Amino acid sequence: MKERSKKELLTGIGLLIAFMIWTALIMSVDVRPAGPNGSKVGFAAFNTRFHSLTGVSMTLYEITDWLGFVPVIICVCFGFFGLVQLIKRRSLLRVDADIILLGVYYLVVIAAYLFFEAVPINYRPILINGYLEASYPSSTTLLVLSVMPTLKFQLGRRSKRPRLVFAANAFVYAFSAFMILGRLISGVHWATDIAASVLLSYGLFAVYKAAVYHIEQRKAARRAEA
Repeated sequence: MKERSKKELLTGIGLLIAFMIWTALIMSVDVRPAGPNGSKVGFAAFNTRFHSLTGVSMTLYEITDWLGFVPVIICVCFGFFGLVQLIKRRSLLRVDADIILLGVYYLVVIAAYLFFEAVPINYRPILINGYLEASYPSSTTLLVLSVMPTLKFQLGRRSKRPRLVFAANAFVYAFSAFMILGRLISGVHWATDIAASVLLSYGLFAVYKAAVYHIEQRKAARRAEA
């Protein structure tokens, strides 16, 4: 358990550092006006070339936008699960630690989303309803890749039904892949926005898993001493 916690923590820290380096590069390498209204983006040559290959599909954009409610529903379900535990056990301290940590993790994801909405690194390659919108990192991709793995993780830990776990895992992988590709080829984000979301979401998720394993390690140690 200790080695698993350490491995996940190092993985998470590594991915978060990679995200920060990637962000610094986006803000400094080949930054040129490439979007609407003269908006600038880093890696302009690569981003504009990739965007010209994919074009823009508003249909795919709208589909992936609506499907962005799926991870929101999953968050609500886990929130309800935690609330039921709180009501039954009558103490926050008696709610499963991994569920409490999950709530904290979701709040961190929301905070990251709000931060980049307030501090735009770059804007979308197209206008949305006539307005420039913050594009980095892709918020929908960040939400999907931060939340969907928690469904796989929690069911794998709690369910004793192999078929349910298998079906959930297949859904998580297929849905996540579709959403990544959908946002990428819909043309509403620069390719570098999607890459940033992958780094940030998996970095945060690895830190969450490290925290869960660490708590379990401490509990196991206390039981062994008792």
